[in-house]
Order: sequence, then C-alpha cells, then structure tokens
Amino acid sequence: MLLFIIFCPIIAAIAILAGAPARRTALLASVFTFVVALLAFALFEKSPGGFQDVHSFTISADWGLNFAVGLDGLSLIMVLLAAIVTLAAVWFTGKIDKYENAFYACLLLISGGAIGAFASLDLFFFYAFHELALIPTFLLIGIWGSGNRSAAAWKITIYLALGSFILLIGLILLYQSVPVASRSFDIRALQAAAATGQIGAEAQRHVYLLLLVGFGILVSLFPFHSWAPEAYASAPAPAAMLHAGVLKKFGLYGLLRLAVPLLPEGARHWTSLLVVLLLGNIIYIGLVTIAQKRLDWMLGYSSVMHMGYIFLGIASANILGTSGAAILMFAHGLSIALLFAVAGEVRKRTDTLLFDDLGGLGKVMPFAGLAFGLGAFAAIGLPGFLNFASEAMIFFGAFQNGWEIERFHIFQLATVLGLWGVVVSAVYMLRAYRKVFMGTLGARCNNLVDLDGSLRLPITLLVAALLWFGFFPQSFVRIVAPAFQTYFSDNRPP
Repeated sequence: MLLFIIFCPIIAAIAILAGAPARRTALLASVFTFVVALLAFALFEKSPGGFQDVHSFTISADWGLNFAVGLDGLSLIMVLLAAIVTLAAVWFTGKIDKYENAFYACLLLISGGAIGAFASLDLFFFYAFHELALIPTFLLIGIWGSGNRSAAAWKITIYLALGSFILLIGLILLYQSVPVASRSFDIRALQAAAATGQIGAEAQRHVYLLLLVGFGILVSLFPFHSWAPEAYASAPAPAAMLHAGVLKKFGLYGLLRLAVPLLPEGARHWTSLLVVLLLGNIIYIGLVTIAQKRLDWMLGYSSVMHMGYIFLGIASANILGTSGAAILMFAHGLSIALLFAVAGEVRKRTDTLLFDDLGGLGKVMPFAGLAFGLGAFAAIGLPGFLNFASEAMIFFGAFQNGWEIERFHIFQLATVLGLWGVVVSAVYMLRAYRKVFMGTLGARCNNLVDLDGSLRLPITLLVAALLWFGFFPQSFVRIVAPAFQTYFSDNRPP
C-alpha cells in the first residue's frame, strides 16, 4: 500500500505530461491515493514504536544507499494529510486556460514528493523527494500565479534553495558525525547510533543548529518568514493549499524525525534560541497579520504565525508537547487548505481579495461563508475542532517542559505569550470573516453564485476530518505518541 501511495501521483503526473486527460487522470490518481491512505490508516497496528509496511531496495552497496520507506504513527498521519489535501486541491482546480496538463502534473508531483519525503527511511531519498516537490512549486507560482508572480517565484526560489542547501550541509555532517563503522543513510541505523551515544555533544550542537536553520527557512521560522505570505498570495489556490497545507510541514516533520531524537544535546543547547524565534512567529507575525488589508495576504501571514505553536510543541521535549505538535501539523494542514480553497473561489468570482472591495458575500454565497467560517473557527482553535485538542496538548506540554528545571521559566513565559497569540488569531480571523461575508453587498458581487455541488464535496471532506478527529483526538494520540516514547524520559502516553 505504501509504495502505491508514493508512486501513484508521480506515475499519474508522468502520464499527464505524456498526453493523458489531465483532470480525469489527476482526479482518479488523487482518489485512489486517498482511499489507499485511508485504508493504511485503518489497518495500522497501534503497537509501541517501530516502523510498519517497510520496503527496502539496495541502490548502491558500496555507498550504503538504499531506497527504504516505512510508516510509524508520525509519518502515517502526514501521509494521510497529503492524500486528503491533494484530493481537495485537484478537485478545486477546475479548468486551466493554459498548459493544463503541466498544471495538474505539477500538483501531483508536489503530492508525490511530499508523501515520499514523509515515508522515507533513508536520508538521501528523504532530501531528494522534497526537492522533487519544490520545483513544481516554483513553476506553479511563476507561470500560473497572480499579482507580482515573477518576484514571488524568485523570492521563494532563493529562500527555499538557501534553506535546502543549509539543510544538505546539516545532513552531510549528521552522516559524518557517526563513527565510520556505524555510518549509514538509514534513519533507523542513525537512531540506533544516537541511542548508544555515538554522536558527540559538540557535534550535536553544530549539526542541530544547521538543521534548525535549514528546516526553519523551509517552514518560515521567524525571521526567515518573508517568502511565505507573498508566495501564497501569488500562487494559484490549489498550489497554496498543497504547499501551505502539506509541503511546508516537511521542515517540522524533519525536526521531529531527525533533530530532536538524534541530537538531544543539541536541541537542549539551542532551546532558548528556538523559544525566542517561535515567539516571533506567534506574537510579531500575529500583529502583522492583523494589519493586512487583503484576504490572501492575511491567510499567508496566519499560516506563518501558526507555525510558532508547532515549534513550541517541538521545543517542549516531552511526549505530550511533541504529540500535540504532530497532530497540529495535520489539523493546520486541513484548516489552511480549506481557507485557501474558499479564498481562491472568491478571487475567481470577484477578481479581488481586498477587504474594502468585498462584503456581504454570505448573502449570495452562503455555503462558501459557512465553509470559511468553519475553517476560521478551526484556525482559531475553537473546541470541537482538531486544532483545539492539539494546541491544548502543546500548551500543557510546553508548560511542563522536559529539559532541565533551570530552563523551565522560559517555557512558562512562552506558554503565556502563546495563549495571547490565540486571542490575536481570533481577532484577525473574525475580522476577515466580517469584512468578506458580512455587511453590505458590494456592487460587483450582485451576480455571484454559490459553490456548486461538486465543489462542496472536498470542502465537506476537509471539515469532516477536522471535526471527526477533533471530537475523537485520542484516535490520533494512540498512533502518534508511541513514535516519541523512546526519546523522552517521560514515557507515559498523554
């Protein structure tokens, strides 16, 4: 099942480039990928730790290079997230005026690259799959984007290329930090080496900083965040859904998969720096989000802000906080994809996303207003949505921080400030809803029609996932928590 989930979007993209019907092929591939991913989730054995459905093929025995993929609780929920958002993004795409085959192929390559990166157990393919997903992102913004798309495409290219280069250096040093007899690209072998203390404390500090900066740029960690809002505002809605909802989580996943478990001394050493930077995401970027006058820019900045909560969970260094971070990655991916989807349909119908040019859309687009409202409530962290459960886990986990007692006060302060971030997010989300869907109907909006029945299906899928797992978050916790039990002294599941 795992090999099918990884290669179905990639093979479909190749078929589309070779001349297969673009929309039909992309829809079939995304539906099959979603169904098989859902089946893999249902059949996953909730055993303590370890990888399941592992497949390994030798590429080079001399270099110790193998194509190896597998699933544990962390990678499983990220693969499921990618499958859900891919289906929604492809469904929302519709008719493309120019180079339609290339557009759909780019969407599927982003999906296949992200899924491959989440499932990879080999450092080489972990990195390579991510790079495969980045290239179509640049093309989607540069060719099919709106506004100042050329500048946005170049900016995201420069930033993410720099982040990937720093990350590559960090991965190479990680490989070389292990004694020669134990060196391997296999993440499982590196975990075994780290567990036996084969990576020195000094090396951990250097490598962790490189991984933090490299992954941080890819995630838009403050102050490396300025590429994200402009890129999302200029990108076509399906591209923004996939990048903000799925591919952006690669850096966070990398920190949870590599940096924290393999380099605990490095994580402990740089924890104060990470706390300061993530507060920049939550507080500073939150205030900047309030000042936005366009819906697309507001959503872009809000996505950057919410990354701060996930970083807080990662920095907490205990099962409760890191499990909450992993689950919030899933929840945020669904909610931001839902918001960008509705915003894209509003732009398509009104040709603007300026708050001052909109208003009263709830009267002519009631279903779109309901969908955006539910997405906004989820982003705010309203009880009943998965975002609420995961943010609560992060705040409790951060407050009882797993590092030494003398650093505890830093996390107390970060938790209190992070709670104020929830208030800030409520301000800008509710303000955006009022500006767009409430009030007097603008002249250009009189003849608008609501989302048709076909577009309501992917919206229903995204909302249903947020609510289902929001009411039953323990179904996720039982899967995710065992992935972290071997890394922290507090091995009790939350």
